[in-house]
Amino acid sequence: MRVLLCDSAGICHGQSVLPPGPVDAILGKNVTLKVLKKTEATDDIVWNFSDGTNLNIVARLKAGRVLVADPYKGRATLNATNGFLTLTSLTAKDSGDYSITILGEVRDAAGEVRLRVLEPVSGVIITANVTEAKEGSTVSLNCSAQGSFLEFLWTNGSSPIVVDGVRITQTTVSGTFSNRLIIKDVYRSDSSNPIFCTARNGLQSEKSRPVTLTVFYGPDVVIINPAKPPEFIKSKEDFNLTCSAASKPDAVLTWYYNNQQIKNSGAVLTLKTIEEQGLGKTAGDYKCNAMNSKTTTARNSSAVTFSVIEPLSGAQMTGPKLSLFAGNSTANLSCQVSAGKVTETVWLRNNEPLSASPRVVFSSDMSSVAINPVQKDDNGNFVCKLKNPVSEEQAEYKMVVFYGPEEAAIKGVKEVDLEGTVLLNCSASSVPLSDFTWKLNGTAVSEKSNVLTINKPKFEDSGTYTCEARNPVTGKVVTFTHVLSVKGELIIASVL
Repeated sequence: MRVLLCDSAGICHGQSVLPPGPVDAILGKNVTLKVLKKTEATDDIVWNFSDGTNLNIVARLKAGRVLVADPYKGRATLNATNGFLTLTSLTAKDSGDYSITILGEVRDAAGEVRLRVLEPVSGVIITANVTEAKEGSTVSLNCSAQGSFLEFLWTNGSSPIVVDGVRITQTTVSGTFSNRLIIKDVYRSDSSNPIFCTARNGLQSEKSRPVTLTVFYGPDVVIINPAKPPEFIKSKEDFNLTCSAASKPDAVLTWYYNNQQIKNSGAVLTLKTIEEQGLGKTAGDYKCNAMNSKTTTARNSSAVTFSVIEPLSGAQMTGPKLSLFAGNSTANLSCQVSAGKVTETVWLRNNEPLSASPRVVFSSDMSSVAINPVQKDDNGNFVCKLKNPVSEEQAEYKMVVFYGPEEAAIKGVKEVDLEGTVLLNCSASSVPLSDFTWKLNGTAVSEKSNVLTINKPKFEDSGTYTCEARNPVTGKVVTFTHVLSVKGELIIASVL
């Protein structure tokens, strides 16, 4: 339902007489203000113009005759059939409110619409108080343009900049065709895309050239990787520390060892650099400092701690050069490496731990051991295992202790039948092995080994066998006896 408001003179005012405004037209072009209400041939029509101060007649239709006011002659026409008003060669002064009054035989009507004569949009330019800013500072961007009835839209890349009235505000500069965008506490993300300003009115728009805002920030948290390196690092190993920190521009990175600056470093601190400068031999703190030349901010990382250990190499054990005799000689063993520092030494004898005793005495640093006197059980392999936190080496020494013979014994049967076989085995513990000789009832037997073999024994093989064991180095001799009885049936041949 349409509602008309009529005044005391009978003139009704309604939005259906003229289209809703404003009506926009381009400077220098033409515009036609249309009438929505159907007019009659008998209607009188009056078009008026108001610039907000004065009300002037533009044209009127009375008794079928069109009259145009002097200021509009040659530029304004009123269509007698439909009441349309056309203005040509528009100027900025044509902007304002246009009203129509229709006087009919039955009822009168009136309407009003605003005309905006738009100057073409051009010359859209952004100027900034700074193009480089620290994060957290304030940036002011001013967008100026030529045109009329302008609106301004700011975008970051293709996304509209959201004006929240707190961090980001937008104002029109009084008395100018310009708009100001103020960004407080500027973020690094504000520089992610170029910034554009678009100036527009109802008919045209134009986008500025982009302005790239550089926001300097950081350094943020300074991080060393690995954050927890091993407590001990092997010398000359392929080991590095890396330092990183979010920063624009890139931060200058400097390394420190126990607050002493490490020369020629950078984002990567190599073990080679550490060792070339004679550092790391003792446990110490390594830190990375990040410095931003634009924000003038510097930050330190948390410290990482380790020490550089040279691996062991060239392990060697030395021992006595003279002959050793059980119960009468002393052996000194020494274990050394050609490179690296030993932190732990373990001694083994024949794969068993060698323990200290009144006879076995270790030096305070465990690098040597004295055995006085040596005994037969000291024969065999001595091993020293040398360790430090990053490596392990070992060396061996074979010790020979002369002793014996001792514990001589003969194993074999005591009785044997004729035609049997006898094996007598003589044993004696000795280093070196003993030389053996055999005797039967005091008479030497040709056998020289420790085993005496008698095939098909005879009665005369019965008797006392003596084994003599002699150590060719110590000269010691031991003997042991064994009684053998040969049994069998004695057959006596008769003589006829």
